[in-house]
Amino acid sequence: MIRNKIYFLSDFHLGIPNHEKSLLREKKIVHFLNHIKSNAKEIYLLGDIFDFWFEYNKSVPKGFVRLMGKIAELTDDGIKIYFFKGNHDLWTFGYLKKELGVKVIDKDLTKIYGGKVFYMHHGDGLGPDEFGFKFLKSIFTSKLCQFMFSWIHPDIGIRIAQFWAKKSRIANRIKEDTFNNEKERQISFCRNYLKSKKVDYFIFGHRHYPIDYKLQHNSRMINLGEWVNFNSYAVFDGLKLELKHYE
Repeated sequence: MIRNKIYFLSDFHLGIPNHEKSLLREKKIVHFLNHIKSNAKEIYLLGDIFDFWFEYNKSVPKGFVRLMGKIAELTDDGIKIYFFKGNHDLWTFGYLKKELGVKVIDKDLTKIYGGKVFYMHHGDGLGPDEFGFKFLKSIFTSKLCQFMFSWIHPDIGIRIAQFWAKKSRIANRIKEDTFNNEKERQISFCRNYLKSKKVDYFIFGHRHYPIDYKLQHNSRMINLGEWVNFNSYAVFDGLKLELKHYE
């Protein structure tokens, strides 16, 4: 079979709400990757694949070996995989690139497929507001903060992160509120971006709500949803982009 399809996935949040449920979700994701490997040309993982990730000098968080092994297998087989840093797994410093063969994306990426322009971003911190979130992210991405955290013993640092993660909506399997259309920050960002550049497809994660939203007659915004409640993803076959759900 010809590999000609581009897949987009986001927000697995592996690690929550507990090991058992995370493992079941991980196995489903691996099953999905097995299902698409025969026709996948490229795969985009648009952030928050792990609910927490930090690469210490000599260690990384335990677990997720099935997914990481599958990703390594796919890249070894010639499938390009892009790993976007999300707000939950932004502390990756080279391990995933070296061991899994993925291309790590810090912020955004623009690509052209089949004559269509794709703009991709995890989806966090877009727009002129969210000042509190942007301030916290600036702290977490600072070299000083990363250096200080690296001196916390992994058993303590990971426990602290897991404690806060368990308080989130996604950890408790609470679905996001309905999509607020034009009030959404992502929609506002897209409309401002289109004032100066042409984009056929904006593709985001982060919002946890699968949505295919028409911006203009030739421009759409796709939010990929997540795999705790929806098992949603997008696929481009060279002609059209579709938002789908995996059962």
